[in-house]
Amino acid sequence: MALLIINGPNLNLLGKREKSIYGDQSFDVYFAELQQRYPGITLQYFQSNSESEIINKIHEVGFEIDGIIINAGAFTHTSVAIRDAIAGVTSPVVEVHISNVHAREEFRHKSFLSAVCKGVIVGFGLDSYRLAIEYFLK
Repeated sequence: MALLIINGPNLNLLGKREKSIYGDQSFDVYFAELQQRYPGITLQYFQSNSESEIINKIHEVGFEIDGIIINAGAFTHTSVAIRDAIAGVTSPVVEVHISNVHAREEFRHKSFLSAVCKGVIVGFGLDSYRLAIEYFLK
């Protein structure tokens, strides 16, 4: 099984930014932990602050990979283009968020992506990614 985790804008700053919301662990450290926990899965990771690069990556892998886990960051609430990229590929996609977006600012309550994803996991910190992996294992 091969899964790709895609992180969007500002998630490269995990462990450094807004620690009260996102925690103090970098994603690189967490990703290494996921790889150790799931040695039978080929886990890949891609992060970009660019909407077009995220779309290109979805197009690149979205017909061959077993699943995509995406935390599109702020693009979740603004990007029809990422939504359309997800809708246009055959690989299943799970949307994740580290924080509970429904307990935050009003503009974070609407996701353009949720309707074209298999499901959404929010509010469990970095563990949201592990929960998404568990979905694909079932």
